[in-house]
Amino acid sequence: MAAENEARRAEIARETKETAISVSVNVDGTGEARISTGVGFFDHMLDQLSRHSLIDMTIEAKGDLHIDDHHTVEDVGIAIGQALAKALGNRAGVTRYASIDLAMDETMTKAALDLSGRPYLVWNVTFPTEKIGTFDTELVREFFNAFAQNAGITLHVLNHYGANSHHIAETCFKAVARALRTAAEIDPRQQGRVPSTKGMLA
Repeated sequence: MAAENEARRAEIARETKETAISVSVNVDGTGEARISTGVGFFDHMLDQLSRHSLIDMTIEAKGDLHIDDHHTVEDVGIAIGQALAKALGNRAGVTRYASIDLAMDETMTKAALDLSGRPYLVWNVTFPTEKIGTFDTELVREFFNAFAQNAGITLHVLNHYGANSHHIAETCFKAVARALRTAAEIDPRQQGRVPSTKGMLA
């Protein structure tokens, strides 16, 4: 948990001609999610992100879904990333690094991340289909790229193997969530220090 009286919470509101989004996060939550984006499969994945990171998330998005899902998915990634960066503040005391290999049925995916303040995405994930229902699988990468860039996270995602596109996408979200949970946890041995020899993460 965060130090006493240091609530790691934030709210972000983002409005463009394409989307209107509000996001609130509590890094030291229990994984409670209230999510409505108008994109059913995406809502399911965001619920996994919240549940397995133990970050409470309230996400309300209205986008130009009559065109496609792209703007909504990308802009939600931007808003969640900005909210997380705001909630983490100067990142003092965090564990900072984490990685996990996460299995789901026939699929295994690795996520490794660094709360570095330096955004970067390495994405080594291939989907066997272009769609999961009506959802474009290419949007999974678009979400994580927007999220990493705006959260200030170095994020590597590698799908080792898998045959089902739904499972591959779900392991990406769950693996990132579990790694994020560990990296964002307060390390009692840091005693409030920023975990960097530079003295800052930016």
